[in-house]
Amino acid sequence: MARLSTHVLDTASGRPAEGIAIALYRVTGAAREKCAETITNRDGRTDAPLLSGDRIPAGVYELIFAAGSYLEKSGAALTDPPFLDDVVIRFGIADEAGNYHVPLLLSAHGYTTYRGS
Repeated sequence: MARLSTHVLDTASGRPAEGIAIALYRVTGAAREKCAETITNRDGRTDAPLLSGDRIPAGVYELIFAAGSYLEKSGAALTDPPFLDDVVIRFGIADEAGNYHVPLLLSAHGYTTYRGS
């Protein structure tokens, strides 16, 4: 079964990032189609995969994490405007039967991602 999942870790606090709104879009040229939206749970994960099934259509996708709202609520020292607000990760799915895990490691002044398992 194919699936796309994510999780968010607050690297400044060393804890999962609870309460981050996430939107997933499929990008085709200039068009964007919303596929899913959710909020991270206590473990910084989503309660269900963002996409799952026998296959996930190959293509370009964007995950948009509402990091600014989370960072403000967490008490992080932020500038005005904050350095990070919405974090957008654009990535490709080539293997329609594959498992894709796209985590976000977040702090007030930086982030990183990778393809996990």
